[in-house]
Amino acid sequence: MRVDVAVLRRDFPIFEAQPAPFHYLDSAATAQICRPALEALCRFEGKARANVKRGVYRLAEAATRAFEEARRQVARLLGGVDPAEVVFTAGTTLALNLAAHGLSPRLGPGRRVLVSVLEHHSNLVPWQLACARTGAELVAVPATADGRLDHEALERLLDSRVAVVALTHASNVTGAVSDVARVARAVRAVGAVLVVDGAQRIPHGPVDVRRLGCDLYAFSGHKAYGATGAGVLWGRRELLEPFPPFLGGGEMITRVTLAHSSYREPPHRFEAGTPPIGPVLALGAAARWMMAQDWQALRAHEEALTRRLLAGLAAMRDVRILGPTDVGERIGVVAFTLESHHPHDICQLLDERGVCTRGGHHCAQPLMDHFGIEASVRASLAPYNDEADVDALLEGLETVRRILG
Repeated sequence: MRVDVAVLRRDFPIFEAQPAPFHYLDSAATAQICRPALEALCRFEGKARANVKRGVYRLAEAATRAFEEARRQVARLLGGVDPAEVVFTAGTTLALNLAAHGLSPRLGPGRRVLVSVLEHHSNLVPWQLACARTGAELVAVPATADGRLDHEALERLLDSRVAVVALTHASNVTGAVSDVARVARAVRAVGAVLVVDGAQRIPHGPVDVRRLGCDLYAFSGHKAYGATGAGVLWGRRELLEPFPPFLGGGEMITRVTLAHSSYREPPHRFEAGTPPIGPVLALGAAARWMMAQDWQALRAHEEALTRRLLAGLAAMRDVRILGPTDVGERIGVVAFTLESHHPHDICQLLDERGVCTRGGHHCAQPLMDHFGIEASVRASLAPYNDEADVDALLEGLETVRRILG
């Protein structure tokens, strides 16, 4: 079934608001918010605003019901997991910091944490800090020459010393999708815990975390067609239950004295204070919107656009594509360099033609080092993109090459 992008774009108010030409190719950083999510956010803030979990009046009780309904919608997006396994956070970064904190009791001298060279800093720095606190060793899993996870190298590194493996489901630079199910089987064999950064993969369709076999899975609402300020850490209940509190304050407790506090069960133990209520409701609405889409058609649409973009870039002799040049096992995130020209200059010139791309190290400096560069241009696709967006980028690059010489 062919995707009617014009119809789909009606669900994204940004396309009505921005003057033409407008070609948004930076969804890997922040996807546009879908109309149901925006309406949920505005409805709460303008007509139904009250704090959740503690109020006993009708407005507060309604807010709490809506908040917990959002948790159920996210649970559906993740394959129908138990909603009590869904922890709301401020985003992927906080979710992964929570994971590193909660797993710290498993670490110590003689123990190892494996992270891949592909990781966003949000799935690297928290593990550096955890290892520094506990005396565990951080070990890097290499990437292949074309920017994929080196599965064979990972499996060689797995032994009884490994306590945690933390990796991205899909790279925010190369677009490469890791075979999480394969990794999970190998990790389980040595008794380690598998933490997955799903921030880039979730926007490309629902994920069944139980089928993947991972133990913890993190993502952000603002990359999944919701609002900024909300994210998720899903974890197997038996793993979350012994986690110590990450942040202390109201709501995460059952009893507080001056000398001691006792704590609630997950997920509430990890949701101290007033949560980002509006953004969470937007995330729930975005999850519901995502579950209503035909992802088989959308994935075919994305593959066609990615193939078109890769072919156009490959035809430019001074362009270097970072990552796999085939559309198998990848998402529509394509990073590249233009010989002798800084990515920021390229992005600014593209912006003059209405093409929105991102230039920099993409919070993945070890991967930049792997490729022997400091930065790159990145174009990232979403369901609302079409051939005109890809062609505008390619035509814009031809103009940039003429201007920069």
